[in-house]
Amino acid sequence: MAPPMIQSLASRGSPLAAPERQLAMLSATGIATFESAVEAAGAEPLKTDRVDVLQVNVGKLCNQTCAHCHVDAGPDRREVMSAETVAQVIELLRRHPIPTLDITGGAPELNPGFRQLVREARALGRHVIDRCNLTVLLTAPQADLAGFLASHEVEVIASLPSFRSAGTDAQRGEGVFAKSIEALRRLNALGYGRGGPLRLNLVHNPVGAFLPGSQASIERDYRRELEVRHGVGFDHLYTITNMPISRFLEYLEHSGNLQRYVEQLVQAFNPDALDGLMCRSMISVGWDGRLYDCDFNQMLGLTVSGDSPDTLERLLASGDLRRRVRTDRHCYGCTAGAGSSCGGALRS
Repeated sequence: MAPPMIQSLASRGSPLAAPERQLAMLSATGIATFESAVEAAGAEPLKTDRVDVLQVNVGKLCNQTCAHCHVDAGPDRREVMSAETVAQVIELLRRHPIPTLDITGGAPELNPGFRQLVREARALGRHVIDRCNLTVLLTAPQADLAGFLASHEVEVIASLPSFRSAGTDAQRGEGVFAKSIEALRRLNALGYGRGGPLRLNLVHNPVGAFLPGSQASIERDYRRELEVRHGVGFDHLYTITNMPISRFLEYLEHSGNLQRYVEQLVQAFNPDALDGLMCRSMISVGWDGRLYDCDFNQMLGLTVSGDSPDTLERLLASGDLRRRVRTDRHCYGCTAGAGSSCGGALRS
């Protein structure tokens, strides 16, 4: 079960500490800056010389309020990407051969421009990822969503915190596990998760203030339990470290675990994970068109460095995708242990 404090933070569904306050909380722990750890490892400052993934957060509106959500999304959020910004995303794909469009939220499918993004990106020959919470597939307005995703060969990356109902429901809400299983069966019936072109990958993150276990080992457990108990299949499972931001950061502070957790991340710093960091090969676009080095920086309001275009409009005008990556203490979360990214562990 998720700690009661996390459940209470999620249930209220309101914005948490401002980004500046969150960064100050991390600074107050007294841990070394991330830049100093990179330097001590003998590595160069992080830079983005190529962009393989355009990750677009189309808004914070969601049909769920999850305890671990670093976006602080929920049904009452009104931050939704406009049609104008959606058009700018499409124009960026037209001008630059970025191979993958990664659409996230909130529940990205609730944005009115979601299907346009998918259609236009696929027409341009780009691979499209939908970061789906699964239960959105069962809502009445989205009855045809699974079929739409399949018809456009969209890769589905779906969060399922646990292969047990108690663990998933503790993070995501009562009855969510059963609905998630129903949604997975619906995707399987369309050919998802069966080793073919329709890729279905699951995401696991720990319930409490600790690092995820071995990705390979956890994938074997998920595969066994979901197949035997529920007849559900998937392609791969990704483990993602809980980042000390948003709802999880507030839980850490109120429960007295903040210092211990960030020190754990620092002690587990793995310089071998630096080469694979997602910020080195992606651009993260916020719902309002602002640009970030990653989704986590986006939630902390850390736009790209000052000498780089910081909005889609300015990037379209300049055309320069290169930039120096902006980091802070939360970045230890991506380099702890096996490393962590939107595509799971960075090292075996």
